[in-house]
Amino acid sequence: MFRKLLALTALTAVLFTGCSSGQIASAQNQNDDKIDIVCTLFPEYDWTKEILGGQTENINLTYLLESGLELHTYQPSAKDMMTISNCDVFIYVGGESESWVDDALKNASNPDMKVIRLMDVLGDAAKEEEVKEGMETEPEEEDENEEEPEYDEHIWLSVKNAEMLCTSICNTLCEVIPEQKETYQANLNSYLENLNTLDQEFHALTASAPVKTLIFGDRFPFRYFTDEYDLDYYAAFVGCSAETKASFETVAFLSGKLDELQLDTVFVIENADTSIAEAIIANTKNKNQQIVTLNSMQSVSGDAIAAGASYLTIMQENLNTLKEALN
Repeated sequence: MFRKLLALTALTAVLFTGCSSGQIASAQNQNDDKIDIVCTLFPEYDWTKEILGGQTENINLTYLLESGLELHTYQPSAKDMMTISNCDVFIYVGGESESWVDDALKNASNPDMKVIRLMDVLGDAAKEEEVKEGMETEPEEEDENEEEPEYDEHIWLSVKNAEMLCTSICNTLCEVIPEQKETYQANLNSYLENLNTLDQEFHALTASAPVKTLIFGDRFPFRYFTDEYDLDYYAAFVGCSAETKASFETVAFLSGKLDELQLDTVFVIENADTSIAEAIIANTKNKNQQIVTLNSMQSVSGDAIAAGASYLTIMQENLNTLKEALN
């Protein structure tokens, strides 16, 4: 419900600026001779950039969350909506946090736009959001339209998923820009080799690690990752939760798990408030566990990209973090 209200707020802003949409559209079409590709999230943007390689002189590649806004609180501006409306290729995940996309596409002015909804690419491999023992749960609200299951949208955190999703993006780019097909396919094959190497490193690490359970004093967007590498987890909140405060019961449960499993690490995600993790540690017997960050890539800024951040470098950092935490 929280995310739906955000989407409704964004849509209302666009509707109120409708009288000037022609001027905005005109401004967005300054480069009619270029192919406009719009990505909502960092992983899609980075994968697309890797597939394009150096062949970008006739392409405008836009990353909507470049300012570092977080996936679950992002509200598209009127300018963002018009950027989507006029683009040639639009790539998004398609989870509930991006429910605003439906309205953006309804008002699209480019009838030939190619749309890649990555949840559709994943198909039956998409997982329902999981509520595990000890998690804080949001109060249920009556809504006759909420009968369908809610799927976990953090699909990019499985390297195997990334391989499948990159292939789909490449296929679309080859269709839109056929003269670069051989180049794009070569770039994809090279990138898939890098992903495969990373996947093997994660498998080797988790197969031999004595620790098999992660404790998160935070939201938990890593379900695809833990399922892929046979890890268990306990967390304060589900991956898309809007909650920011954990009850004493949740804190006590996670503290008990740290003691029971004799673990010395509490995980949080990037840009997290560590107060819940600190409370969990304070309620353990030893009170000396460390707080460690795993990066879920939900708020990667343009400055971080300029400094060298990529899907591969961030996942490699996660690998290095886990090497210390699981051994």
